[in-house]
Amino acid sequence: MHSLLSGPLSTQRLTVRIAGLPASLQGKKLVQMSDFHYDGLRLSEEMLENAIAVSNQVKPDLILLTGDYVTTSPTPIHQLVLRLKHLHSRAGIYAILGNHDIYYTHSKAEVTAALTNIGVNVLWNEIAYPLGKELPLIGLADRYSKEFNPASVMNQLDPAIPRIVLSHNPDTAEILQAWRVDLQLSGHTHGGQIVIPGIGPVVVVYKKIVRKIPLKIRRRIPFLRRNFSVVRHWEWAQGLHQLGKNQLYVNRGLGTYLPGRLFCRPEITVITLQSE
Repeated sequence: MHSLLSGPLSTQRLTVRIAGLPASLQGKKLVQMSDFHYDGLRLSEEMLENAIAVSNQVKPDLILLTGDYVTTSPTPIHQLVLRLKHLHSRAGIYAILGNHDIYYTHSKAEVTAALTNIGVNVLWNEIAYPLGKELPLIGLADRYSKEFNPASVMNQLDPAIPRIVLSHNPDTAEILQAWRVDLQLSGHTHGGQIVIPGIGPVVVVYKKIVRKIPLKIRRRIPFLRRNFSVVRHWEWAQGLHQLGKNQLYVNRGLGTYLPGRLFCRPEITVITLQSE
């Protein structure tokens, strides 16, 4: 499946500079995985095994999972964790939930319990210290949840202390500019899935074309009435972005949707921390 719908796995390696990073954390390696959509259709076993193997070869200090483990029903999480339990990291595995992980009222509890049972630390508007008190890790509730309330968490931290924030939807970076965010890790967009080289996600081109069609005509054509509201900021669909003093990295994810990916390969991210 991966060769037809998504292309081969891409390992993205980057160095992120953080002001005031303690000497003891220089060179620490983080692995980010996102948007598995594990349901037997959207992520091949081969792709998943490959991602886990790449992560273990890196020997990361910390593994960070940024949501959407399932698509609708939470049931596949019980098979997914049987694979994820083979991940190894010196300081553990920390995770947040995405919008698909809270699809049904019982989804959040079921996905959280399954991940917790294999030793994954699920953060929901919580602060953790896997790398010590000098670099807090914040995990936010999903943007579409009624419990999304970054102020309640971010205001607990001293602005002088560097921090990493996990937030599934990259649109939250706009809101988080109210606080210091040395590195925000997000997913959600799948990188745009179908990308026109040199231009960007095809959905952006589509929206520009649709806006030029008179509203009266759009209202008569059902397809043109569709609103691709995955994110507002498609310019942040993938990669590293500077927002004032804050930094945002958006992972393209491992899973996919029909019609698949084009010029937008699934991704595992290896991040090395350095002092600014």
